[in-house]
Amino acid sequence: MSLYITSSSTTTKTITTPAKLYGKDVGAYDDIDVDELLAQLSPEEITMLAKEVDPDDSFLPPSQRTNYECDKAPTGPLDRKKLIDHINKQALETPDRPELEPFVPGVVRGKKWVPPPPAAKLQAADEQIAIDLGDEYEQALTDATQEEIIDLAAILGFHSMMNQDQYHASLLNKGQPVGLGWDGITKSAIPKIFPAEAPNTTDPEETIQRIKSDDSKLVEVNLNNIKTISDEQFDKLFEALKSNTHLEVLSLTNVGLTDRTALMLAAALEQNHALRVLNVETNFISPPVIVTLVKSLLTQMTIEEFRASNQRSQVFGNKIEMEITELVEKNTTLLRLGLHLEFNDARHRVAAHLQRNIDRIFIAGPPSFRVDKRDGRSSRGSYYRPVRIEEELAEMSDVEEEPEEEEEPEVEVPPVDYDVEEDPDNVVIRPPPSDDEDM
Repeated sequence: MSLYITSSSTTTKTITTPAKLYGKDVGAYDDIDVDELLAQLSPEEITMLAKEVDPDDSFLPPSQRTNYECDKAPTGPLDRKKLIDHINKQALETPDRPELEPFVPGVVRGKKWVPPPPAAKLQAADEQIAIDLGDEYEQALTDATQEEIIDLAAILGFHSMMNQDQYHASLLNKGQPVGLGWDGITKSAIPKIFPAEAPNTTDPEETIQRIKSDDSKLVEVNLNNIKTISDEQFDKLFEALKSNTHLEVLSLTNVGLTDRTALMLAAALEQNHALRVLNVETNFISPPVIVTLVKSLLTQMTIEEFRASNQRSQVFGNKIEMEITELVEKNTTLLRLGLHLEFNDARHRVAAHLQRNIDRIFIAGPPSFRVDKRDGRSSRGSYYRPVRIEEELAEMSDVEEEPEEEEEPEVEVPPVDYDVEEDPDNVVIRPPPSDDEDM
């Protein structure tokens, strides 16, 4: 190592020397034959060498990975049962070590651990922390019963203050269990046995024929959990759906829909005018085909509820979710969407748009609905379709302008309450019940 000192700074130069082993460079041992060296060693030298080798070396046999040595000859073949019996016999015959102090129930042997007192600074800080709730709240909490405090803890979400029975009783407003205080323990309960759900007895072939014949009494079709539907039957079903004018609800959950059959369903949705509820959950549809289904809803604008969660791919990805969000924001009739959206931006945008759709339909009132007839056919689902904004603008342009009158003060209309639910699995907005809605 050399140092070069200048007037302004100090420069350090380090020279690295090659590693040496027993006075020679490590590279000099690369050409040595190890097997030839081991052949020259005696058994005693090999034994000494084995003791110095890493016992975790996987190239060594298991017998040489331990330092235990036994020179005794085996007395006979191994009998596992006799060995275990001998060990148990020795354990029973070996006397227990005598206790220095005999055990007496209720008496603590030795010194009992006592936690040290808190520091004076921490104790002073705890005494200074005080919350003034006011006389009204102090009086209410002082006079509150234990059940009322448990209910308050359940409302505030203090789960650690109560057990499961108390928490669920507070949520369901059933009254607290008798004999369970703050230290009560939840007892195990025998689970209720519910009968298995009856299989779906719907005949797919008969249902397809009724859809094809446009049966006016067939408003809802439920083919859930029927896994015996073939691709040919799906082809007939979706082909018949194109010209049907009465079917409003179609549920195809867990029926084995693939991308090919889902694309045929998308083509049918572009021509159907009556369907307003579609459920294709728990199938084998890929994310790009989900986007195609959502895009097909924009053609007729009649679908109010669309569910397609729990597919082959649980995670769509940012690109697919943004495409779905943009398509949903163009849809003015969709009220409920059942899809698992991972990103917050997509969930919030979809929820906000569905809320605007509900505001547009249910706050405006019945005058904003009209029955639409296309190709001479009346669609029952079209009753739920709102008036297009372009149609309203066209009607307004045909009306002659009247002289302006004095402006009257606007009357504030109270908004209609509706429930907005946003969870990790589905983004769902449920509108309030309407008296005019056909149940």
